[in-house]
Amino acid sequence: MQNTIMRHDWTKEEILEIYNRPIMNLLYDAASIHREHHNPNQVQVSTLLSIKTGGCPEDCGYCPQAARYHTDIEGNDLMSVQQVKAQALRAKAGGSSRVCMGAAWRNVKDGPEFDQVLEMVRTINKLDMEVCCTLGMITENQAHRLAEAGLYAYNHNLDSSEEYYKEVISTRGYQDRLDTIDNVRKTNVTVCSGGIIGMGEKLEDRAGMLVALASLNPQPESTPINALVAVDGTPLEEQEPVSIWEMIRMVATTRIVMPQTQVRLSAGRTSMSREGQAMCFFAGANSIFAGDKLLTTPNPDVNEDMKMFELLGLEPMRPFVKKAQPESVEAQYSAYKDQGEKPKWSRPEHKIERNEQAKQAAKALKTS
Repeated sequence: MQNTIMRHDWTKEEILEIYNRPIMNLLYDAASIHREHHNPNQVQVSTLLSIKTGGCPEDCGYCPQAARYHTDIEGNDLMSVQQVKAQALRAKAGGSSRVCMGAAWRNVKDGPEFDQVLEMVRTINKLDMEVCCTLGMITENQAHRLAEAGLYAYNHNLDSSEEYYKEVISTRGYQDRLDTIDNVRKTNVTVCSGGIIGMGEKLEDRAGMLVALASLNPQPESTPINALVAVDGTPLEEQEPVSIWEMIRMVATTRIVMPQTQVRLSAGRTSMSREGQAMCFFAGANSIFAGDKLLTTPNPDVNEDMKMFELLGLEPMRPFVKKAQPESVEAQYSAYKDQGEKPKWSRPEHKIERNEQAKQAAKALKTS
């Protein structure tokens, strides 16, 4: 079994060796490390709430919220604070300890909408729930403003290896992802960062993503492992779904490489049996998203999840087990103010053929 000393120098070759171990050995090694660092019978339950849906200017090949693709996603403007509070109370009643708010933005822009998001953070934190946001790229000052509001975690996924990232997204750079994570690390907010498997990447790319995540110091407190949900109209609509064994291997490998991280069993659970999910929990997954949707893609019903927990003898983790609850500073007392920042995040703008084809297909549908 691997030494469980925290390492930041994993190589692709080492990670591939772990991933490709005989499944019984891999499960034993991952479960042993999981039990050393976590309660194996507790799973953290989060609710993902799309506070602003659709109209995103990016060209991420997997995303139905990209404005350039035709995916029949019903967009909505930024939700009100009261709407978000009502959803958070519903999530809490259903067993969630964390609300993750997602907005289809390229990056945060200072102004009234960001001020509204900050008030959402304060409101949910006062409900004694962990608050996470995924809002795109953020500056250091914006990260501090979120921290002051009471943000518990910030999600910014690396998606894949740096090499394969260029085959999926052309409108933003990999370094921008790392710079945003670095900005979050300058505050007391925890980092949530992971990726997606099943986008056509090689095993070396999955290992490369884990190298990038494990090399961060400290490593992310939370790492979502998503299975691609292929949506009609996106460039990746014809990708074959990954098998449950690929998910189990990815979860187990992530657990071994990042022993103290909460490994999130994220998108793709609707196609997983209870037995398959149980294997993922055994392999080291200790967090799920509950609710009928993950931003825009289907997700198992929360009641079904609670039945599964009862069957497996699992219990939802209470909030603030891993880190103390942050205090919310009211807007008028904030030390960090709106600076009207207009950062120049990179736009590589190389051409990805399948993304261009999906874009042209969407244009044709709109003009027909």
